[in-house]
Amino acid sequence: MKNTELATKDLIALNAELTELLKTSFKLRMQKGTQQLTNTSQLGKTKRDIARVKTFITQKSVQK
Repeated sequence: MKNTELATKDLIALNAELTELLKTSFKLRMQKGTQQLTNTSQLGKTKRDIARVKTFITQKSVQK
C-alpha cells in the first residue's frame, strides 16, 4: 500500500481499508497459531499498513 494511494482516499474509504486490514491481520495470526502460515513477513507488513492507515485517518480528521 502506497502513501499516495492513501492520501487520495476519504475518511470512509480509509476506515473501510482499516477494517479490511484488521481482518487480514486476525486471519494471519490464526494461521500462525495453527502452523499454517508459511510467509511470516506478512504479519509485519500488515501491521505497518494498519499503522499507516491509522496515521492518515488521524491526519484527515485533524484537518477538518
